Amino acid sequence: MKFDADRDYTIELELDEADDLPAVAKKLAAQIGISPERLPAIEIRKRSIDARRGRVRFHLIVGAVTTTPVGGAPLRETSGEPVVIVGAGPAGLFCAYELARAGIPAVILDRGKPVQARRRDLKGLTQHGVVDEDSNYCYGEGGAGTYSDGKLYTRSHKRGDVRDVIEVLALHGAPEQILVDARPHIGSNKLPKVITALREALEKVGSQIRFGARVTELVTRDGRAVGVRLADGGEVTGRAVVMATGHSARDVHTLLQRAGVHLQAKPFAMGVRIEHPQPLIDRIQYGRAAGHLKLPAAAYRLAFTPDDGRGAFSFCMCPGGWIVPAATERDGLVVNGMSLSRRDSPFANSGLVVAIELADLRSDDPLAGVALQRRLEQAAALAGGGELRAPATRATDFVAGKASSTVPRTSYEPGLAATNVAEVLDSLGLPLAQRLREAIQQFDRQMRGYLTEEAVLVGVESRTSSPVRVPRDPETLLSPDLAGLYPAAEGAGYAGGIVSAALDGMRIARAIIARSL
Repeated sequence: MKFDADRDYTIELELDEADDLPAVAKKLAAQIGISPERLPAIEIRKRSIDARRGRVRFHLIVGAVTTTPVGGAPLRETSGEPVVIVGAGPAGLFCAYELARAGIPAVILDRGKPVQARRRDLKGLTQHGVVDEDSNYCYGEGGAGTYSDGKLYTRSHKRGDVRDVIEVLALHGAPEQILVDARPHIGSNKLPKVITALREALEKVGSQIRFGARVTELVTRDGRAVGVRLADGGEVTGRAVVMATGHSARDVHTLLQRAGVHLQAKPFAMGVRIEHPQPLIDRIQYGRAAGHLKLPAAAYRLAFTPDDGRGAFSFCMCPGGWIVPAATERDGLVVNGMSLSRRDSPFANSGLVVAIELADLRSDDPLAGVALQRRLEQAAALAGGGELRAPATRATDFVAGKASSTVPRTSYEPGLAATNVAEVLDSLGLPLAQRLREAIQQFDRQMRGYLTEEAVLVGVESRTSSPVRVPRDPETLLSPDLAGLYPAAEGAGYAGGIVSAALDGMRIARAIIARSL
């Protein structure tokens, strides 16, 4: 056989060999049946960990070194009438980025602050229990993902070029390892600098980003969306309006209704965060290899689907991470997870949530899901006792159906209130607590040791996705109710993470470009 420079090769390596290119080349040469000297320069294109069958090893995809520049098509100087984009999250930023590749300017409006200024408000959340309703873990430059982990894994490969998104992030300062890791992750300590670099690149070619610009109304002319009105009374107009707000911008749904845009309720999920000691998850997942210097903090993904179809599943798992307060309203409590690039916290946390179906809403109001979220968040705030303390129950007590008198040490800085989280979940009149009990016992059968008094359930995880969909034409991506309006990404019910939101923003940009030709 001979080496084929146009194909990828799959090899497996022991833990001590994965970063050793000579060892990789030797293994590949032996697999092909040639001497290592006959191989050209090779590169690792994808790296993942295989911990099945009790043996932990690295699974690599390798090939000949390519000279294709990272970052795809470059930006061009922009000119002409801009596109108005509401929201500076991944959908808004990547929509503007794709437009700038075609020389079309954008004006991005965000109610929050630049990434660095957001840090002070996040400190107010974690240390003082104070919620700024315009600047928090959900609102501000980069959106919810900036300070809540920066995971780039997605299943949305049919929506666009995932590699393009990853390369653009790497071009603007993300670690190069995201180009090869099977589950790439930037980390909340590094992502802010990447977001800043993206913004500066857009500004350099003529696009604008305005912060502290909360949109209160759509501006229409002759039945067409041409811009927005801001809280300060100002107006921003352009050739089209892209609504790229996240899943927590509840007031945006209301202003869309006022403009005559029909909304639809959609399924979502709610539950809690579950936190374990990270070394425990490492031992469960890696076995005797746990603690090996080449192994990252172990992750997991679990799902439980009973006969009635109302499933429970892990969501947004954060190995080596922290639980953070993600409330956007002063009378509610929401938790989320995040981690830094090193993932070196002694804790592992994950959302543990139950599907909410349309029948559970018991209402024809398209905003009934929002009302359900709000009720659960308010119940959690009351149970926690104020200052964003979160109600919490040991996993063993939760499964036994009783309150906890004490809870383990936690990563959640505002602190935990030992109580019965099941009572908070049951306040909605839905079988959330019971379904989570069943799921945790099933997960313990899949991951022996998962159910332990060292694990704690922290309430509540209510913002897994938008409970609302803003309809759009599947081809043009325009609202069928209002010409010129493009509903986008998470807030409109079309995405569920950094990469999928970025892909949706780029897709909308291409639709705008096509109409401009």
